[in-house]
Amino acid sequence: MDILLAHGYFLHEDEHERKVMKPYPPLGILYLSSYLKKAGFDVGIFDSTFSDLPAFESLLAEQRPSVVGIYVNLMTKFNVLKMMALCKQAGAKVVLGGPEPPYYAADYLARGADVIVRGEGETALEALLPHLARHGMSGLEAIEGILYLRDDGTVHETAPRPFMGDLSAHPWPDREAIDLERYMNTWKTHHGRSSVSVIHARGCPYTCTWCSHSVYGNTHRRRTPEDAANELLWIKERYNPDLIWYADDVFAINRRWLFDYHAALKTRGVRIPFECISRADRLNDEVVSTLAEMGCFRLWNGSESGSQRILDAMQRKVNAADVRDKTHLLQKYGIETGMFIMLGYEGETMDDLNETLEHLKKANPDIFLTTVAYPIKGTPYYSQVESRVMSDLPWEARSDRTLVVAGSRSKRFYRFATRWMVSEVALHRETTRGTASLKRRVKLALNAKIGRVGMMLTQGERIQPNGIYRVIQPAAQ
Repeated sequence: MDILLAHGYFLHEDEHERKVMKPYPPLGILYLSSYLKKAGFDVGIFDSTFSDLPAFESLLAEQRPSVVGIYVNLMTKFNVLKMMALCKQAGAKVVLGGPEPPYYAADYLARGADVIVRGEGETALEALLPHLARHGMSGLEAIEGILYLRDDGTVHETAPRPFMGDLSAHPWPDREAIDLERYMNTWKTHHGRSSVSVIHARGCPYTCTWCSHSVYGNTHRRRTPEDAANELLWIKERYNPDLIWYADDVFAINRRWLFDYHAALKTRGVRIPFECISRADRLNDEVVSTLAEMGCFRLWNGSESGSQRILDAMQRKVNAADVRDKTHLLQKYGIETGMFIMLGYEGETMDDLNETLEHLKKANPDIFLTTVAYPIKGTPYYSQVESRVMSDLPWEARSDRTLVVAGSRSKRFYRFATRWMVSEVALHRETTRGTASLKRRVKLALNAKIGRVGMMLTQGERIQPNGIYRVIQPAAQ
C-alpha cells in the first residue's frame, strides 16, 4: 500500500450530530483516492465516521502502510493528534492536509507529522509519495506546496503548488471504496429519505473575512455541466438516493453554467430533489425558477446579519434588503429557505442585534441557525483581532472554536441573545400565520423575555485579558 487515507471524524463522539443523524462521507479523501488510483498508486481508506480509534489502530497493524495521509479541520484536530501518535508507533510517515494544519504547522510537525500539504492534495501527493519511497525526508524542498521541519528544527514551506486546472479530467470520488449504503441507510432510518453528496466546483471567490480559504484560495473552478450531469446519472443508477446535497461553497454562482447543467440533466432524464447553499446576489427570477424545476427543495443563504454595517465590515458584499427579497422569491417558487446568522462579530452593538431580529422577522425564513463568531487562524478576521485572541488552554487541548477575543461579550450574553432571537422570530411567525395556540404564544413570549432580560443583565460583561468576565461598561451599547 502506497498510502492509507483517513480523516478523524467519529460520529459516536458527536453529541449534536447523533441527534441530527445526517452524516455525509468524506468527499475530500475520496477525491484523493480516485486521483491517486488513476495515477497507479495503491490506496487504502479508513473512513472513521462509523468507526473508532481501536479500529484504526488495528488497521495500521494489519496493513502496515508506509504513509498515512489524514485530512484535518478544527473539528477533528483532537482525534487526529491521537491518530498521528498511533501512526508513529506503527512506523508510518504522517502527511496532513486540510484547512487547519498549514496555519499551525510548527505545532503539528512537533507532534509527529512529517509533511503538511498546503492547498489541493492530489498533485502534491502524486509527487510526494514516490519521493518519500525513494529518498525519504531528504530533498523535500523540490516538492511544491508542502511544509516540513528542516534538520535545524525550523519549519520550511516550499513554493506554492498551482491549482488543478481541468476538474472534469479528475475522476469522480471513490465512493465504492467506502460503505456508502450505511450513510444512506442512516438517513433513511432517521428521516425516511436517503441522501448523497456531490461537489461540482472548488473554491469561493468572495471575501468574507471570517471564512477560511486555506485549501482552494480565492479561486473558483467548475466541472463541465456534462461531466457533472454524468456523475448524477451514475449516482442515480448506482445508488438511487432520494436526495442530493450539493456541497459547493456557492451553488448557482455561474448562471450560464446552471442553465446548461439543468439542460444536461434533463437530457439524461435525471431529476433528484436537492438542497444547496448559495448567495442572494446570485439569484434572480430565472435562476430560482430553474432551481425549482431542477428539484431544489431547500436553499441555504449565509445571511449572517441584518445590519448592513456589520455585513460591510464582514466584506460579505451582499445587501440585507436583497437577502429578504430573495428569500421571498425562493418561497414564491416553493423552495424552503434556510439562513445562517452569525452573532458577535467584531464591533456588533445592541442596535445591530435589533436590526438582525427585524431582518429575520421581515425575511421570514423557514429555518435559521445561529453561531457566535470565532477567529479562525489564517482568515482576515483572525488577523484583525489577533492581538486580542486568547485561550487558557494549551494548543493541543483547544481548537479555534474555543478561542475568545479580549473585549468581546461573554458567552453567557450570547446564550441569552440566541434565546431571545429564536423565540421572538418564532412568536412573530406563528402569530402572523395564526398557527400558535395561546399556550405556545405565552411560552415563546416568556422565553423571549428571559432572553432579553438576560442580555440586559450581561451586556456589560466583557472578556478581559486575564480571561475573566468583568462589567466594564453598563451602557446600552
